Amino acid sequence: MTVAGATRRGAGETVHGRNPATGETLSPAYRYGSAADVADACAAAEDAVDLVRATPTDRRARFLEAVAEHLEALGETVIDRAAAESGLPVVRLTGELGRTTGQLRLFADVVREGSWADAHLDPALPHRTPLPRPDIRRRAVPLGPVAVFGASNFPLAFSVAGGDTASALAAGCPVVVKAHDAHPGTSEYVARAVVAAADATDMPPGVFSLLYGDGPGLGTALATDPRIAAVGFTGSRSAGTALMRAAAGRKVPIPVYAEMSAVNPVFLLPGALTARGAELGRAFVDSLTLGVGQFCTNPGIVVAENGPGLDAFLAAAADAIAATEPAPMLTSAIARNYAAGVEALTTVATEIARGPATDAPNAGRAALFAVDAGTFLSESTLHDEVFGASALVVRCADATETERVARALEGQLTATVHADDSDLPTAGRLLGILERTAGRILFDGWPTGVEVGHAMVHGGPYPATSDGRSTSVGARAMDRFLRPVAYQNVPAELLPSAIADGNPDGIVRRVDGRFTRD
Repeated sequence: MTVAGATRRGAGETVHGRNPATGETLSPAYRYGSAADVADACAAAEDAVDLVRATPTDRRARFLEAVAEHLEALGETVIDRAAAESGLPVVRLTGELGRTTGQLRLFADVVREGSWADAHLDPALPHRTPLPRPDIRRRAVPLGPVAVFGASNFPLAFSVAGGDTASALAAGCPVVVKAHDAHPGTSEYVARAVVAAADATDMPPGVFSLLYGDGPGLGTALATDPRIAAVGFTGSRSAGTALMRAAAGRKVPIPVYAEMSAVNPVFLLPGALTARGAELGRAFVDSLTLGVGQFCTNPGIVVAENGPGLDAFLAAAADAIAATEPAPMLTSAIARNYAAGVEALTTVATEIARGPATDAPNAGRAALFAVDAGTFLSESTLHDEVFGASALVVRCADATETERVARALEGQLTATVHADDSDLPTAGRLLGILERTAGRILFDGWPTGVEVGHAMVHGGPYPATSDGRSTSVGARAMDRFLRPVAYQNVPAELLPSAIADGNPDGIVRRVDGRFTRD
């Protein structure tokens, strides 16, 4: 563990990294922390709040850039450890490291650019009638210490220095991370990089801590510590909702930004299916099986009208699945849950294809099932995510039934539509439905692969996330850890620089309703 820059060894249960591809137990052993460790980390974070808030934005940006540089210096060391603990291929993790450092640098740019401060100035109008207007200014301020829970499926990009941590630090919030048990060694390497970066940029020690522990025990203690002001989480719906309940039950409730479950529906409209059904079938399986189906955005439901185009899609998809070699899933527990989920589907849906059988440990076999729309609409369990490379095709009689299925779906991270020109009227009606359902709507693409940028939304209505107004990827992820404060008739000498006279930060501000740098 790392508490305010100092390494300490816990006294609780021992946990090892395990190679899911071989079952090998990896050294060294790590120990869970205690309630006292949680209290110490949260106290250090609280002590650092005002120091981090007062840190000049350029130094905060340099801190984020320094984390990226230290991670790049680790290079193969952290990639090899992550591969051993997750079973993910080195090439995938090399890309993930690049995504992690890229998003750290994106947030550094956003910090310097200043739009996150949401600076507004309404100058005083002393002669306005019937009442004068006071001088009112507004800016965003950090919430306070943030608890971040590392994710199993992205050992780097959604873990110790991943998007939640990077956006919280960018917002000026100290962070306490609970490492995921699936990759304790990777977490240790990344924590060292963050601590080294904090030292190199003179950030206060309490800006970052890393703890090991179980969810119901240490995780709940962390989320309910009175000094924690918000939670960032990526994981299962059951764990996310447990955190939501714990945070809501505090004397002072706090927001939990949880990314949880999604089936990421794909709508194949008749014109597109007629023109390229087989091609769509093959491309769909590529997206379904990417990362053994363990991305947040793998497509788990396909909605299409019956006909020759759908037949061609299913035949091509079945052939592609039959040729897809099983690969190790992230943990033995995830592999067991996936197998149970697939088995449950066999009792209510027709099996279309299954990947080759294997005796390899923790392997996930791709699977494709089909049901008619009536069964899907009446069986709520068919709407649930099966985390892994399985999908369900919902056969519809016509466009009206397709729209009924779309309206019945829960909140989603993504929704995809494949359409030709002849399909545009139906696609237009679907777009209006899906805007209420998903955080990201794609046309003629596939949902896997989340671009880290300014326009991206990686969120969606419950249960995709706990708060559909937020995103965990992209520049707007900072907004989760900021809140607005208005300053009325505050003396000029006391005004924060973002809203001070003369615009010392040189940022774009809205003055009397108009954007300007003046």
